[in-house]
Formats: sequence, structure tokens, C-alpha cells
Amino acid sequence: MRVLVVEDEEQLADALARGMRLHALAVDVAYDGQEALELAAYVDYDVVVLDRDLPEVHGDDVCRALAAASPASRVLMLTAAGRLRDRVDGLSLGADDYLVKPFAFAELVARVRTLGRRSPRAAPPVLERPGVRLDPARRTVTRDGRPIALNRKEFDVLLELLRADGNLVSSADLLRAVWDEYADTGTGVLRVTLTSLRRKLGEPRLIENVPGRGYRF
Repeated sequence: MRVLVVEDEEQLADALARGMRLHALAVDVAYDGQEALELAAYVDYDVVVLDRDLPEVHGDDVCRALAAASPASRVLMLTAAGRLRDRVDGLSLGADDYLVKPFAFAELVARVRTLGRRSPRAAPPVLERPGVRLDPARRTVTRDGRPIALNRKEFDVLLELLRADGNLVSSADLLRAVWDEYADTGTGVLRVTLTSLRRKLGEPRLIENVPGRGYRF
């Protein structure tokens, strides 16, 4: 699940992002409304955690813009204003849920996951290549009819490679798609994931490494 946290209190925003990444969510961060709109124009977020009182572009205006341009993205609005009228106003702008500060982090994660499950996206098509079948909706993979058990990151890497339809996918593009924009390219996390994925898929190898350029199925 891809999440955008929009919060002008940088320490809070970074803490929320770190915590959600520990729950296997891919999280990007914007510190003002303008940055949020720019990111949302290029990334199809499942959930946007949106502080209402933002600099540059107010959270109300960001919410309206997201509701108009990205109706599949769910918006969880954060605010210090807990009056009933404030909650009603936030929901009327297009927000899908409303959480009053201060809040329990566990509740935030639960609400984000619930909103992600509500996303009205059409079921993605099954991807099939010689000997391999990947079902994004059911998150299942088979090779020559044999089920392959993959963890979340292995599955998502394979999905991106299959979507490329034989074209090269750079390491940077895989990291952005499967992790998030803050993924550390120097950690070797992608190499470790690909090594495990290749081992699980078995022989003959299906994923090619083109040194200095990327990977392809």
C-alpha cells in the first residue's frame, strides 16, 4: 500500500512515516500543501494522511483537489480541531475519515489500512509469461503450475518486472516502486530481495541482471 503523509510539523511527519514503514507500508512525506499536490500528480497513492492546517496550500484546498483529480485515493484528515462542526466540514470537503490530534499511532495505522481496503480500484489483470502466472488481486504466483510463496517485497519486485514486459527496469525505479522515495540505494536491500526471489522461482533463471543498467524478466 502506498501512503502519502502531509504534515508541516517535520518531526511528527518523519516519525509517522518511520512507524508506518515498520508496518510494511510504502510512505512518502510532504511538508506543505504544494508539495503534496506535486507528489500526488505523479504517484497513485492508496491513502493520503492529510494535516488540515498546512502552509503554502491549505489542507482544505489539497483535499478538494485530491477528491477531484484522484478519486481513488482515500484521504484521512488530521487536525487539532475536534468539534463536531470541524469534523463535518472536513468530511464534506471529500475526506474519507477524520482523526483528531493527539491520537494513538496504532489507531492511525488501523484507519489507514481500513481506508486502503476501501479503495475502489478495478482488479488488476493477471500477468502471464512463459511458465509464470502472477495474480495481483489474490497476490499469488505460480511457476509451471507450482505455487511460489513470496514475501511482500519479493512479490512487488516480480510484479514490476512483469509489468515491464521484457524491458529493463533500473534499480532506482524498482526501489521507488516497491519501497518509497526514501529507500537507501546503498543498503543492498534490492539485491538481497532479488537473490531470494530468483532462488524461489528456481531454474532456469528468469530474471536477468544487466550490470549498470538494471533488471528484466
